[in-house]
Amino acid sequence: MVDITSKSNTLRIATAQAVVRVGKQETINAIREGTVPKGDVFSASKAAGLLGIKKTADILPDCHPMPIEYAGIEYEINGLEISIHCSVKTIYKTGVEVEAMHGASVVALNIYDMLKPIDKGVEIHHIKLLSKKGGKSDFKDKFRTTFKAAVVVCSDTISAGQKEDKAGKAIIRKLEESGVEIGSYVIIPDEIDEIRQHVTNYEKDDYHLTIITGGTGLSARDVSPEAIETLIDRRIPGIEEAIRNYGQQRTPYAMLSRSVAGTMNNMLVLALPGSTKGAQESVEAIFPHVLHVFGILKGARH
Repeated sequence: MVDITSKSNTLRIATAQAVVRVGKQETINAIREGTVPKGDVFSASKAAGLLGIKKTADILPDCHPMPIEYAGIEYEINGLEISIHCSVKTIYKTGVEVEAMHGASVVALNIYDMLKPIDKGVEIHHIKLLSKKGGKSDFKDKFRTTFKAAVVVCSDTISAGQKEDKAGKAIIRKLEESGVEIGSYVIIPDEIDEIRQHVTNYEKDDYHLTIITGGTGLSARDVSPEAIETLIDRRIPGIEEAIRNYGQQRTPYAMLSRSVAGTMNNMLVLALPGSTKGAQESVEAIFPHVLHVFGILKGARH
């Protein structure tokens, strides 16, 4: 199965279709009048479809088990055709397209099974996905432009050459995956004045984004939050909460991080943990969606 542990839960919606075509008008009449020998076709098929939706992961080996928080099945009769619409919703890490298509397929197959004793001309057609919503493609920034970022690694040991930087490089990889240009990458000691000087210079040079990794812990030398709190115009608590919430689901120590997010004029400034895992999970939690902030800063609506 595909590893989805790095993904965040979002509302996922999918609607699928199947069409059952009967061979004669008498079959449609029997469905409407409730005289089909095997019983109420629409009610029984809806029940089968709901089971099909919930059992998708039991049948298809690469589908992830997930909570199904809504499933709806609707019918429409047009001439000799019965159109089936199956809608599914969940709040999860992956979509429900296959669940919706599986539900529509099971409904169609159950209708076929119930009608075959009275109509040998029943056929199943057009099983397909009609719509889906909630995946990462739905959250691509509509105000996209070229973004330039600076990554500042704050560490006494790394700046002294005693340790290799991995956190900064992990952040750079995620930024590049998100289409962000890396304009600067520096390693400096945990010094308030030096951190402030770099952030101020990047703002003057019209950088869109400055990410500081390291110095967000609770030791005496962890000063990154103090360094940038006096520079930013507005804190963005939602970004900070998203980072810590994402991390807390993966390690109980994430609550001890003092990650900070805010704007300095039109530049977004982030102070993230210095551990490789902490830095990587922090950017996974908010990128690429956080880039939408630049559209908002330009006056676009949420």
